[in-house]
Amino acid sequence: MQLPFPIAEEPDEISREKGRKLFAGNNSEFLKGVVAMSGLPPDDRIEVCFAGRSNVGKSTLINALTGRTRLARASNTPGRTQEINYFTLADDHYLVDLPGYGYANAPLDVISKWQKLLKQYLSGRATLRRAFVLIDARHGIKDVDEEIMSLLDSSAVTFQAVLTKADKVKAKDRDKVLAQVREKLSKHPAAFPEIVLTSSEKGDGLPTLRAIIANLV
Repeated sequence: MQLPFPIAEEPDEISREKGRKLFAGNNSEFLKGVVAMSGLPPDDRIEVCFAGRSNVGKSTLINALTGRTRLARASNTPGRTQEINYFTLADDHYLVDLPGYGYANAPLDVISKWQKLLKQYLSGRATLRRAFVLIDARHGIKDVDEEIMSLLDSSAVTFQAVLTKADKVKAKDRDKVLAQVREKLSKHPAAFPEIVLTSSEKGDGLPTLRAIIANLV
């Protein structure tokens, strides 16, 4: 019996190579940080965005995907990233790093400003093909994750769950976490029906995620 939201399979050689080329060498560069819709670059290419609560490993994953150790800046302070950060992938893709959410120490007016910008971005970006919602594999989906998923539902933006730090989860605990994630995802109509398991440290799942992004049209 096919499980709902199965783990994405390893890509075939053609897709793997397509993903490798998209993320290879110096193809990835930081373009700009955006604090208002007026600052967005032209929507002239395929765009994907990464969302995740603070300290889920978003910057680390972006760096691992691109092979650039300092491309996305990780911060030890939750909520430090207050911009929508744009990176170029070759000449035909944007990779977008959204501000981390779930932070407890940010002022309410700052949180409100970020939420407003996020809603405007998600509902108004015609070239956005998919959002990748990063979930810590040790903890599963939290309430704050469901808030962003509901926002993606209402914005009609397809999103795919990417479990980070999968190497930190013992095999006996993984099925329990996956069952929780699948149950939560089943409530969200915009959820893409595959889960990606990744480990930035070990490289697990990175070719799969690169191939998924490279094959979006």
